[in-house]
Amino acid sequence: MELVAQFLGSEGARMVVGLIAVIALVSVNALFLIWMERKVAAHMQLRPGPMEVGPHGAIQTVADAIKLMGKELITPAEVDKPIFWLAPIVIFLPVLLSFLVIPFSSTWIIKDMNVGILLILAFSTLSVLSILMAGWSSNNKYAVFGAIRSVAQNIAYEIPLLVTVMSIILMVGSFKLTDIVAAQSGLWFVVVQPLAFILFITCATAETNRAPFDIPEAESELVAGFHTEYTGMRFALFFLAEYTNMFIAAAVATVLFLGGWHGPFLPGVVWFLLKVYAVIFLLMWFRWTFPRTRFDQLITFAWKILIPLAFVNLLITALVLKLR
Repeated sequence: MELVAQFLGSEGARMVVGLIAVIALVSVNALFLIWMERKVAAHMQLRPGPMEVGPHGAIQTVADAIKLMGKELITPAEVDKPIFWLAPIVIFLPVLLSFLVIPFSSTWIIKDMNVGILLILAFSTLSVLSILMAGWSSNNKYAVFGAIRSVAQNIAYEIPLLVTVMSIILMVGSFKLTDIVAAQSGLWFVVVQPLAFILFITCATAETNRAPFDIPEAESELVAGFHTEYTGMRFALFFLAEYTNMFIAAAVATVLFLGGWHGPFLPGVVWFLLKVYAVIFLLMWFRWTFPRTRFDQLITFAWKILIPLAFVNLLITALVLKLR
């Protein structure tokens, strides 16, 4: 009994409970975001969207999830089986681990690490590896094209994303996410760094393979891109990771620019989630507003426009801080 009591009061127990809570949040959040995206798309196109399954189609995504779990897991004969099976797991595990350091409020955080922002950025790069694994192992030309596009896209947009984050880190002097939020108790950084916010949202849209930057899985060109050969729950894991990555990108934007949990009257966690879903709505708005770019336009936009702007913003930030 004494060992049980020690475990329940230890850091290990906090991590276990936090991981269980994260898995529950990821599952419910993905179902809600898929329904939300359908409704946002429908209302932008003057349609009602899903209405039959549950009130206003609220449990349509639950029915879709049950359908996916019941589908057969088909493995084509010519695929590289170990890598083909491993790719959906590799794309999903970093998503779960990123939640460890996200501060939903001053107390709602699983592990408050000194290098929290670096941890999230490091884990985000693993999704590119899993996409490359999925495309290369599928032995399908459309999947390979999608994987190659994804690698090129993420390399290009990772640079301005990191440089933009460095501007905020220079201002705060810390990689700790709670320190970044605490520094915005009086004024949100989106006010003093509007260009950095625009750059971050643009790069995050590309990093999460969202339209108009959904080149790796462009349905009109590549069938389904890197996950063309995946069925059932393997496909569902890619789908789940995409929407969870969108939540993480919005959460990081909230921490870096929108004051995190700061806000009047309501509890901190409520403010944090309201800001996160507002950013997610913005990303969905992009998808149903802008047409998909060509691949050459995508890469040119990153290397010739975003990267120079990110470095200029970083230099101006460093100069202002030095003069002050």
